[in-house]
Amino acid sequence: MEEILFYLISAAAIISALFVIFSKSPMYSIIALIITFFSISGLYVMLNAQFLGAVQIIVYSGAIMVLFLYVLMMLNLKEKDEPLKEGSFRILATICGGLVFIGFTGALKGYQEIDFPINPDSQIGLTKNLGHLLFNKYVLPFELAGILFLAALVGAVMIGKRDL
Repeated sequence: MEEILFYLISAAAIISALFVIFSKSPMYSIIALIITFFSISGLYVMLNAQFLGAVQIIVYSGAIMVLFLYVLMMLNLKEKDEPLKEGSFRILATICGGLVFIGFTGALKGYQEIDFPINPDSQIGLTKNLGHLLFNKYVLPFELAGILFLAALVGAVMIGKRDL
C-alpha cells in the first residue's frame, strides 16, 4: 500500500513540475508549483520526516509561493508587455539544457548503489527527537542562531524605519 501511495505522490510531483515548466500562464504555473511543493511534503512525511514536511509546506507553499503570487498579481502582465521570444533565446536555452543533461549523466556515471539497512531507525525524523537534540546537545548554537536572527530583525526594522 505504501508503494502505491509513493508512486501516486511521485507522479503528482513530476506531472505538476512539468506543468510548471510548460504552462503558458504564469498563474497556472505558480499553482502547479504549489502542488509540487505539497507533493514533496507528502514524500517527506512518507519518509517519517514530519518536521521537514511541515517546514516544506509552511516555508515554501505558505510564504514564498504566496509572495510570488502577490508579485505576479501586482505586476499585472499582459501579452503585449512580454518581449517576443527570439530564436537566439531558444538556442541558448537548448544549449544550457544540454549542458545540464551532460552534467547529470557525468554524475550518474560514477554512481554506485547504496546499501541501506533493512530496518532503519524509524524514529529519526520525528519532531520530538529533533527538539531533544536541539535543546540538549546543540543548545548553544541554537541560542546563538536565535540571537543572530533577532539582530537581523532589529537591523531590518531600523533600516526600514522612516524619519517622520
